Amino acid sequence: MAHNVDKVYQEAIESGLLPGVSLLAGDKNGKIIYAKSLGKASLKEGDDRPFTEDTICAIASMSKLMTSVAALQCVEEGTLGLDKDVRPLLPEMGKYDIITGFDDEKNEGIFEPDSTPITLRMLLSHVSGHEYDWFNPLLGKWRASRNEQPWTGPTIESKSALPLLCKPGTRFTYGTGHDWAGKLVQIATGSSLEDFMRARIWEPLGIENDISFYPKSKKSMKDRMADISTLNEKGEAPAIDLPTFDILFGGTDCLGGAGLFSSAKAYYTFISAVLRRDPRLLRPTSYDELFRPQLDEKLELTFNEYIMSSPAHTNFLGVRVPDSNRRTWSFAGLISKEAQSGRFERGTTFWAGFPSTVWFIDHATGICGTALCQILPPLHPEIVKLHEEFQRGVFEMVQGNKSSAEA
Repeated sequence: MAHNVDKVYQEAIESGLLPGVSLLAGDKNGKIIYAKSLGKASLKEGDDRPFTEDTICAIASMSKLMTSVAALQCVEEGTLGLDKDVRPLLPEMGKYDIITGFDDEKNEGIFEPDSTPITLRMLLSHVSGHEYDWFNPLLGKWRASRNEQPWTGPTIESKSALPLLCKPGTRFTYGTGHDWAGKLVQIATGSSLEDFMRARIWEPLGIENDISFYPKSKKSMKDRMADISTLNEKGEAPAIDLPTFDILFGGTDCLGGAGLFSSAKAYYTFISAVLRRDPRLLRPTSYDELFRPQLDEKLELTFNEYIMSSPAHTNFLGVRVPDSNRRTWSFAGLISKEAQSGRFERGTTFWAGFPSTVWFIDHATGICGTALCQILPPLHPEIVKLHEEFQRGVFEMVQGNKSSAEA
C-alpha cells in the first residue's frame, strides 16, 4: 500500500497539480509507519530546493490544536478557566454585538445588543458566535461598508473584532475563537504565545528550531521556507508560483488560530506526543478534555447542518469524512462518530489548514499522520483527496500488520 501512496503523489507532482509535499505517519509507540517527501519547495525560477520533512510550511488552521493545548496548560495552572466569562479580559471581542442583517440603503449593518458571557470553552469549540469574515457574506458586506478587507491588519483585534453571528452558545460557526484563545494565554501568562509555546510545548518536544509564528526572523528557519503556489482559477494544473501572496494578510500578532509555520517533522512530533498523551504537555484529565466531544445534541446538529450548508462549507470543513457519518467537535478538531471502511475507526480526530495541509489522530487504531504542502486554492478537493489516500494507505498498512501478527 505504501507504493500506492507514493504513486498517487508522484503522479500529482508530475502532472503539475502539486509542487511538493511531505508525509509522516506513525503509531502510538512512536514508531514511524510511513515517511515520504516529494517534489520541490518552490516554483520560483532557479529555486531547486527539494521539499523535505524539514521544509517549513504555513500550517494555518492546524495551529488551532497547539493553541488548544496551550490553553489547557493554563487551565491546569489555574490562570484560565474553561467556563468563566472572558469578555472582561478581551474588551474588543464582541463589542459590535450581533449582526442580524444589512441595510443596503444606509450601507450599514443591522445589530442586536448582546452581553451573553463568552467562555474559553466556547472559543475553543466554535460556539462563541464568531465566524471568519471571509467565510460569511454578511460580514463581508459589513467589512466593505467600513472600507475594510476581510481578515486583514496586523493585530488580532483588527482581524477578529467582528460582529457576532448569533447568541454565544447557540450555534456552531467556524471562526476566530482560537485567535482570541491565544490572546487569553498571553494575558494569563504575561508572555507572547510564541514564548509560551516554545517553553511549554516546543522545547520539551525538541522542535523549537522547526516551528514558529515568525519563521522569517529565525536563522534556523527562514532559508527552509516553502513558497506558496497556486493552480488556475478553475483549480487546474499546472501550479505556478504566487510571489505576492501573504498568508497572514498583514498579520504580525501571534495568531493562535492560523499563524504558525512548521516542518512536517516537527508537527508530526507534536501530534505523536498528543496521540501518546505525553505527560510533558498535559495531564491525563486534560487530554480527556482535549479530545472529548464538546457539543450537546442541539449544537452537534447545527455543526452537521453547517458543514452541509454549501459546497464551500463541505470542502473547508468536511475533511472528506462521508456526509453519512455523524460528526462533532472537540478542542482538538472534528471527530467522526462513525468509522469509514478502509480509512479510519470511530472517534478519529481531524483538522486541516488553508494551504491544503491536514492531520489526523485515529485513537482506536493507534496512529496519527500529517501531510504538508503549500498549494492554493485553499483545501483544494483534488489535493485533499490525495491526503485521504495517504490516510487510507497508513490505515491499511497497520491493519495488514495486525492481520499478519494474528495469523
